[in-house]
Amino acid sequence: MDILSAEFFQRALIGGALIAVTAPLMGLFLVLRRLAMIGDTLAHVSIAGVALGFLVNVYPVAVGLLFAILASFAIELLRRTYRTYAELSIAIIMSGGIALASLLFTMGKGFNMDVSSYLFGSIYTLNQTDLAVIAGVTIIVLSMVLIHKKELFLLTFDEEAASVSGLPVKYFNIMLSVLTALVISASIKIVGALLVSALLTIPAACSLTLSRSFRQAVVLVVIIGEIAVLAGLWIAGIGNLAPGGTIVLLLIGILAVSVMTTRIMRA
Repeated sequence: MDILSAEFFQRALIGGALIAVTAPLMGLFLVLRRLAMIGDTLAHVSIAGVALGFLVNVYPVAVGLLFAILASFAIELLRRTYRTYAELSIAIIMSGGIALASLLFTMGKGFNMDVSSYLFGSIYTLNQTDLAVIAGVTIIVLSMVLIHKKELFLLTFDEEAASVSGLPVKYFNIMLSVLTALVISASIKIVGALLVSALLTIPAACSLTLSRSFRQAVVLVVIIGEIAVLAGLWIAGIGNLAPGGTIVLLLIGILAVSVMTTRIMRA
């Protein structure tokens, strides 16, 4: 079809295929650690960075990435401060991110700030720089996960046992937060900051419903992410629909089928 031969659509497919590996994979770790909302938090902080990037005329994704990484360190610091109420860290940083973003939006009213593409996604506008950033993030995330897969498994399912066994829990918590920040910053131009948490959490929900082991969950979460992103892009391209919204609605459809299938099999 004509759209498949279009250069902008080919870039969209490449970028989508790469982020469909890393976002659901990191999302699985977050969901299992009861930190599913961290995606929304870092996405809002990233948007504040994007707005600042437009204001100072610096590559917006790079500034958003810096903001997200700093926010990930802040979340980990607050988690350690409020151990009993760890979810407070997410609420505090999210509030700060929204407040800073709104302030920067107000300051940028007189400038050409195309922030809407980062809020709702604009995968068809990906350029070579965006693809290079996404590819770099994918390599970093997959490398760290493969190198530390045993440690991450233990940390995910029993943080106290990991600490008692001598694992540097603080280091790995920060590493997971930073990797998540990298993925979210690379994802916001694909599905948008308002929808990026769906790409993190819904594939994880599907895989946990269908899988019987952690290894199966890891494989399924990537497969589901790839199917949703690539099929969503194709449907959006053919029907002239919003890519980010199409991908998320397709993910919800896959989740509904997964839940129904599991219930039928258990009946």
